[in-house]
Amino acid sequence: FPGTTLNLLKFPIINPTCDRIFRRQERLKAEAEKTEDQLSNEEIKYLSHLKKQGYLVGEVGRTFQRPKPSRVVDFDPDALSYSVDEDPGCPPQKHEEKEEFTYNEVKDARWCFDTPGIAKEDCVLNLLTEKEVKLVLPTHAIVPRTFILKPEMVLFLAALGRIDYLQGEKPAWFSVVASNLLPVHVTTVSEADAIYEKYAGKELLKVPMGGEERMKEFPPLIPQDITLEGIGTTEAVADIKLSSAGWVAVTAHPQEKLLLRAYTPKGTALVVREPPLLPYICNIRGARIAGTAAYRTKKPPSLVENLKTTGSR
Repeated sequence: FPGTTLNLLKFPIINPTCDRIFRRQERLKAEAEKTEDQLSNEEIKYLSHLKKQGYLVGEVGRTFQRPKPSRVVDFDPDALSYSVDEDPGCPPQKHEEKEEFTYNEVKDARWCFDTPGIAKEDCVLNLLTEKEVKLVLPTHAIVPRTFILKPEMVLFLAALGRIDYLQGEKPAWFSVVASNLLPVHVTTVSEADAIYEKYAGKELLKVPMGGEERMKEFPPLIPQDITLEGIGTTEAVADIKLSSAGWVAVTAHPQEKLLLRAYTPKGTALVVREPPLLPYICNIRGARIAGTAAYRTKKPPSLVENLKTTGSR
């Protein structure tokens, strides 16, 4: 199942003695002085690839790694020769010894165990087909999508979640953090039910997919009222988590009281997360798209850890 650990993992946490801490600081200091100009062509290519996939790029180094012995090619002409009556086959592979920790490395260590994950009963992924799950679970870095809504407006995240802005004095910003393959549709409260009935299971809302027959077996959306009070136009007050489909960060004017109604499919979890995970995500947006509630998307710059910035960058 996506997101679960398939087996029990065990690894040591080495006792941080003064000597080990000093050696680790020396390694980190040396790595921080490294620039892109000092990287090999292969490392630069790999770094560029990672920047396209995510926002945070870095490498977890090892201070106490033992140097690996140079590999010696064992050439055996007798093993490579064969008679006309024999089929040429691959020579038997030699068993490679697994690298083990020494006694001194683990005698003062503590052990961390990562256990297999569990499938949550209230997860929306349990309701989806394999094809639909591939659209919901992001495979690339998520680019946030921000919309400005007035009271009596509605935001759909595919047909998996819905947020109604019922009462408030001023517009508020709703930043969607979900797979960019999931469509976001903004409409009014008066038209929302009709749009869901007409387009759920079809291309406009995309997930679920399969038309009326698919929606007959899909559970209905269940509402939950939410009251929030804004803290500023640049900082979100809370996240509305629509099960595993994604979440929406809500940003409102200071002391502005909002009455929202959020929907998720029956049997799935709807969570209000306070404080929000990414409080300033509303600021990661482009210019307003004229005639719509949407802002142009803006991909955050990649953050490169353990690499010194050069003047040319």
